[in-house]
Amino acid sequence: MSDLVQRKDEAGVATLTLNRPDKLNALNVELFEQLNGHVKDIQGDNSVAVVVLRGAGKCFSAGHDLADIASGEKLPEPNFQSKVIERIADLPLPVVSAVHGHCYTGALELALCADIIFASANAKFADTHARWALTPVWGLSQRLPRRVGTYKAREMMFTCRTYSGAEAAAMGLANACVPDDQFDAELKKLAADITANSSYSHAANKRLVTLTDGLPIKAGLSHEIYRGEGVGPDMRERISRFMTRKA
Repeated sequence: MSDLVQRKDEAGVATLTLNRPDKLNALNVELFEQLNGHVKDIQGDNSVAVVVLRGAGKCFSAGHDLADIASGEKLPEPNFQSKVIERIADLPLPVVSAVHGHCYTGALELALCADIIFASANAKFADTHARWALTPVWGLSQRLPRRVGTYKAREMMFTCRTYSGAEAAAMGLANACVPDDQFDAELKKLAADITANSSYSHAANKRLVTLTDGLPIKAGLSHEIYRGEGVGPDMRERISRFMTRKA
């Protein structure tokens, strides 16, 4: 079996690269099976502090493989791709989708499961479900409005228009957009900024934000105060290092 998803670990960063460059990294069942295997491995790997999703070759991904849809996909279980995407979203550590080139429809649904979307200037984002008489089943109808607002999401879904990396950053779809020739270097800096901080805090803060999403502010504040996870095991060491450096 070819490596349709490649994993590379460096300095606490696990980079998962979609690797069907000859097919613009179109998402088929076999690719999702391999992605699922890597995510399961990461769930039990304490050496990983950040996960980066990206694509090989010209783009992040052109989306769900239409040839797979047309031929009738044979899934290992119902709603398999959705479950893989949720497994990524539920990782107790920061996840970054690094998007260059195409990021269409199913690929956008995959990118949206990350905590941060980091875009290159040449990125192209679109939801084209309506072009093919399809509706989302991988999370787009829920995650896209939470990022860009319900009416911008409707615009994207109704028009099937393509948006640049700069437009994605302006509407809040992407957290940042950087020049193409700086993409890899800036992505590495972003990952380093995250890994420099406490993985305990990252996991606890991610759970806190996730569990209070949509709650009235009073309920959210109550959750933060009474159900927050408190001090991490590395607090004293981190403060000590800071005080020593100041001395």
